[in-house]
Amino acid sequence: MAAFLQWRKFVFFDKDTVKDPVDNGKNFALPSGISACDSGRGHIVLGDILLIIWLMTRSLQLTFFQAYKLRVTHLYQLKQHSILVSVGQDEQGINPLVKVWNLDKRDSGNPLCTRIFPAIPGNKPTEVSCISVHENLNFMAIGFTDGSVVLTKGDITRDRHSKTLTLHEGSSPVTGLAFRQVAKVTHLFVATLEKVHCYTLSVKEYPKVELDTHGCALRCSSLADPSQDSQFIVAGDECVYLYQPDERGPCFAFEGHKLLAHWHRGYLFLLIRDAKSPNKASYGSRESSPSDKQLLTIYDLDNKFIAYSASFDDVVDVVAEWGSFYILTRDGKLFVLQEKDTQTKLEMLFKKNLFVMAINLAKSQHLDSDGLSEIFRQYGDHLYLKGDHDGAIQQYIRTIGKLEPSYVIRKFLDAQRIHNLTAYLQALHRQSLANADHTTLLLNCYTKLKDSSKLEEFIKSSESEVHFDVEIAIKVLRQAGYHSHAVFLAEKHMHHEWYLKIQLEDLKNYQEGLRYIGRLPFEQAESTMKHYGKTLMHHVPEGTTLLLKGLCTNYQPSSDTAEKDISPGANSEEFIPIFANNPRELKAFLEHMIEVDPRSSQGVYDTLLELRLQDWAHEQDPEVGKVLQGEALSLLRSDHTVFDKALVLCQMHNFKEGVLYLYEKGKLYQQIMHYHMQNEEYGKVVEACKRYGDQEGCLWEQALGYFARKEEDCKAYISEVLHHIDQNNLMPPLLVVQTLAHNSTATLSVIKDYLINKLQRESQQIEDDERKICQYREETAHLRSEIQELKTSAKIFQKTKCNMCNSPLELPSVHFLCSHSFHQHCFESYAESEAECPTCTPENRKVMDMLRAQDQKRDLHDHFNRQLRSSNDGFSVVADYFGRGVFNKLTLVTDLPGNKTVGSLEVNLQRDLLIHTKRNC
Repeated sequence: MAAFLQWRKFVFFDKDTVKDPVDNGKNFALPSGISACDSGRGHIVLGDILLIIWLMTRSLQLTFFQAYKLRVTHLYQLKQHSILVSVGQDEQGINPLVKVWNLDKRDSGNPLCTRIFPAIPGNKPTEVSCISVHENLNFMAIGFTDGSVVLTKGDITRDRHSKTLTLHEGSSPVTGLAFRQVAKVTHLFVATLEKVHCYTLSVKEYPKVELDTHGCALRCSSLADPSQDSQFIVAGDECVYLYQPDERGPCFAFEGHKLLAHWHRGYLFLLIRDAKSPNKASYGSRESSPSDKQLLTIYDLDNKFIAYSASFDDVVDVVAEWGSFYILTRDGKLFVLQEKDTQTKLEMLFKKNLFVMAINLAKSQHLDSDGLSEIFRQYGDHLYLKGDHDGAIQQYIRTIGKLEPSYVIRKFLDAQRIHNLTAYLQALHRQSLANADHTTLLLNCYTKLKDSSKLEEFIKSSESEVHFDVEIAIKVLRQAGYHSHAVFLAEKHMHHEWYLKIQLEDLKNYQEGLRYIGRLPFEQAESTMKHYGKTLMHHVPEGTTLLLKGLCTNYQPSSDTAEKDISPGANSEEFIPIFANNPRELKAFLEHMIEVDPRSSQGVYDTLLELRLQDWAHEQDPEVGKVLQGEALSLLRSDHTVFDKALVLCQMHNFKEGVLYLYEKGKLYQQIMHYHMQNEEYGKVVEACKRYGDQEGCLWEQALGYFARKEEDCKAYISEVLHHIDQNNLMPPLLVVQTLAHNSTATLSVIKDYLINKLQRESQQIEDDERKICQYREETAHLRSEIQELKTSAKIFQKTKCNMCNSPLELPSVHFLCSHSFHQHCFESYAESEAECPTCTPENRKVMDMLRAQDQKRDLHDHFNRQLRSSNDGFSVVADYFGRGVFNKLTLVTDLPGNKTVGSLEVNLQRDLLIHTKRNC
């Protein structure tokens, strides 16, 4: 319970008397006899004691209409609809009528009355004491002086869509009604002079809860807004009580004879009778005499202060509209209370140094974060000037995010305030708003205070509580010499690069660094080894080599928390430079790689070959050298090395077997023979000619020239070479003689047999050629005589049988100069052309195709040159192309339309030539 005397009192409202807009010098006068009023939807509704309802707009224009024939007793204006509900009488007696008005629609100039029904509980005539309407227009509650409450459920604007029932019965007059809607649950609070009840209307049976055993007078209850959880307010003479639907809430000790209780926009309005005034009231209606003095007090229940308090004469009601509060008095005056703006209120509180209250007020007024931050800053400055540095730093901490941190840091840079500065910097980090300089400053504060416990607490906070730049913290700790703390921070937050930098560069803990790398995921371990591999290889070569073997094959992090997915392996060739000064480890690494993965890159094989050749070249033990030689050759035979690199390596190390193998592999047969020539290995020169002479014929010529230039006695080798040259006709005899003329030891006996054999074969060839020439001449002369005979003599056809069906010839028949005869019907059936003999056509066609092929091939110069270079007898190739007509234009004419001739030969003559060609071939 909060005591009234403990609440501070302020003047947060400006009171003015409303002036007449027509005559500014005079006060605005309300209609006389106002008995009921309400506000909403942009106007104030007034009901007089007679029969008129007045509507007042913001410009103070009054309009009225006759609502009843006798008097108006109650008005209820809905806030979300232009619906007005009134209670009054049209005839003498106790006959209250409820009328529902639609203010947006007109009927003969007046608002449209949509519904009229009598307000009596059952058939008992009784007076209406209060009324309340739900904003959804589905509920209306009417309270009566006999203690009854009538509930209208359904559309309250229409008779046929609603039904009426008696919800509550009692012996005490009903003094207050209020609907409460939270989510889909609807409650109705009922206040009487003696009790307070709550009904749940969203449940079919309308369950009732008795909340209290004392009630209130008329107009001394109200419903708070959601800021107070929509509680029902009941103002008694000693306290103001707040009720939830199922229990009583807090209460406030506001003493005084309550005449009115309202809740408007977060404020509680209480109208209290002056204590000196006589108490004249009937059943708690609080009707006052004209001499009554009334005190209107506005309370802020959230912040526990009085926002305004003033005395008035005989207040009718207090309404809220158009952003202000209006007070209506019975003498016709209208007062307005205009609330000061939030900034003005705060300045008033600042002048009194009421910063805590200012903060609470700003929060209740939903001031933005910038405004709140400014209040915290001013409060912090106030405490700082008072010397309360601990309290000041707490307020400055609340400005984080809005106030520039340097404003606070400058105030506490004094070494005596380092504890406060540390607290502020810690809060700055907790809100993740610290930059690198703030982290540096905080860590320096820790180190200056030598507060290792705070330092460890700061860096060893859980992952969810880290609010600083870890990398900056690691840098500062490293520079300050706190290597163990920096290592812990780097390892915890997985700053692998910093962890390894400190371990390897500062602490020189290479074994631990190598262990840490083995726990990293594959990608990070790979990049780290590329960076620190040389350093680790220098200090821990065995462990580094072992890690690289795993990294390039089937790497699995050694950490229990790391993922166990097997990686495909790194490129081993990229790690070769790490072994620059460790050839033994490099060789072991490369041999492991080709053993595990025979498909390793060529660079791996090339490097391993170089290492094996170096070992072979420097080995003094013949047995070991032989083993190393076999290893090098096996590597060459694996076909994984780069040919050029391998050849250069073998030549550099004078590895004869490897050089010869690579020459043979690359089909460099001349290089093989030259290699033997340089080493003067005559037998191997001849052997190379025998092995590779078929693939490259010039080897024998080069061997002959090589032996011819030697001054030693090489007759045996020369004879063997000449034998092969003679057998395969590789060189002209004249060239052989000229080549051997350079050797002073070679005599005629060396080439005697070669020359004799050569001359004999050429003589035999000459005889064969002369015989063929005679034969071709005879055939040519015979052909020419036949052609001449065909030109000059008549051709007698004596065939008696058809060459097609072999039956005796009968007229009509067809005869050809080739001596073939046919029945005409046989000829027409089988002949493809009227001008060609069906029997000779296939052979003639072959001849024509051969001629055309020769004609097409004669322009293939590249083919001709290639044949000429590769042939042992170039003259034969040239003669063959002469025979194909390379140097003359051959024109073939078969059958042309009409009697057109080509050159000096007629069509028939061409046909004769073809016939004879066929016959003689």
